[in-house]
Amino acid sequence: MTENEKRVGLDALHQCLHRVLPAVSLRSQSLPNTPQLRLWLLDELFPEQALEPEIVNRIMEEPPYWSFCWASGQVLAEYLMAHPQWVKGRCVVDVGPGSGVVAIAAAMAGARKVIACDLDADALTATRVNALENDVEVMLSQDLDSALAEADLVTAADILYDRENLPLLARFQAAGRVLLADSRVPDLNPRGYRLLGQWQSCTWPDLGESSEYNGVRLFASEPE
Repeated sequence: MTENEKRVGLDALHQCLHRVLPAVSLRSQSLPNTPQLRLWLLDELFPEQALEPEIVNRIMEEPPYWSFCWASGQVLAEYLMAHPQWVKGRCVVDVGPGSGVVAIAAAMAGARKVIACDLDADALTATRVNALENDVEVMLSQDLDSALAEADLVTAADILYDRENLPLLARFQAAGRVLLADSRVPDLNPRGYRLLGQWQSCTWPDLGESSEYNGVRLFASEPE
């Protein structure tokens, strides 16, 4: 992807964003806990206070979710960069990449190949733009079956806001190794997964969500 293609991608993302928030733009910014990683994210609406409830509702009704870095994505990205042995030399398939933060972290941590898989074309555009921002290569796919066929490791963060995605957890295990981060399902205890730990984080930029969504649990599934 060239710099010109990056500008075209950013233009397309701004057009999509402005349908929900006409006066807001994206800005390239570092993440709080992984400052070496930069993403094009929503610029701050209110630098000194949380968003007004009606704006949060509008975002939740028609979410440009790729314009935020959600808590689970931040935690999983930070974990991969601190524990590169999970990805080094492997093909990593990141499902539901959003801004692309986990896919990019996997590439930065030494993955042999990274595939970001999503049905949402805007999320894939955001991932592509953000990968270029960080000088890494991330392949894009809308075909989950073909992507999983290549995977040595599957990563996913905050995909369970839709309970219909729960059956995916069993499908992921066919790859052998899975890292799953979630802050939306407090009673989550997926079969065949073990809890690695819990971390505190928040959406960036901060949406002012309930503190219950700041606790991120990380699960792993590995071959016996």
